[in-house]
Amino acid sequence: MHKLYFVSAAAAAVLAGGLAVAQAQEYPVDTVTLVTHSSPGGGSDVFLRELSRYLSPYLGANVIVENISGGSGAKAMAQLAQAPADGSIFYATTPTFIYTSLLSEPEYKYTDLEPLVNFFIDPEVIYTSAKSEFKTLEDVIQYARDGRGQWGAANPASLERQALEQLKAASGVNAAVVTHEGGGDMMINVLNGTLQIGVGEVQEIQSQIEAGELRLLATFSDQRLDAFPDLPTVKESGYDVVVRKFRGLAGPKGLPDDVVAAWEAATQKVLADPKYKEAYEGANLRAEFMPHVDYVTFIETFGTETADFLKKTGVIE
Repeated sequence: MHKLYFVSAAAAAVLAGGLAVAQAQEYPVDTVTLVTHSSPGGGSDVFLRELSRYLSPYLGANVIVENISGGSGAKAMAQLAQAPADGSIFYATTPTFIYTSLLSEPEYKYTDLEPLVNFFIDPEVIYTSAKSEFKTLEDVIQYARDGRGQWGAANPASLERQALEQLKAASGVNAAVVTHEGGGDMMINVLNGTLQIGVGEVQEIQSQIEAGELRLLATFSDQRLDAFPDLPTVKESGYDVVVRKFRGLAGPKGLPDDVVAAWEAATQKVLADPKYKEAYEGANLRAEFMPHVDYVTFIETFGTETADFLKKTGVIE
């Protein structure tokens, strides 16, 4: 004998809603961890935490952020390289994870991870204290020609450090590039005049720019920034140096096709989300989606070109 059960319209709606959530949860795992070696407030930390606010409904999984510091990314890369390739954990990729691999020879390198997708190109800018005597990049270069240049970068294995090394080579000056544990320490030394310039991301120094404490001198981008149309590029200033700081994700080797496909779809959708777009454009991030295949090639090429530059300048053998 079959029994008939009746439910109210409200209960039916709840059940239907639960079914919709279950159907939307198609990603292979319930929770995804996004890992960064940056400390809280650092560039990659800000990128992942802002992304996680919007990504979950498009990916169909909960998204959390974890900070794993140590060795300029070496510890985080080691954890990722040994994790299961089931779509549950990814690492925030920037040029730092390539520089760390080439400069410090860690047990696990960028080649032990699988690039997933790219989200952004992050402009790098040269800045000085608003109280300094330097009004242009050429003022800084001329000062360094007298042998007194001291320039700041976040850490030894950073794109910022290499950008300044390239600027030194292009300008023919012998300024000292002073590295720090993080961008905050470097900025303090720019503000107090210990360093003539620092290099960083606009989003990290936005509040100091708005407060009138820092002055921008140039951008390493290939074109001027929409938010600062009067700011010249380094190349326009007479030095042929262009730097692209990418922001993407990588996972353990052997990512399944369904995981890759889910991320490619979710990435394009979240980048088109009006609220997220307003947030990342307000932070001067430029969306530049690269699907999996293209990102793998991009990282391989970037790694090869970086190694060639480091060998050419005698940094590595």
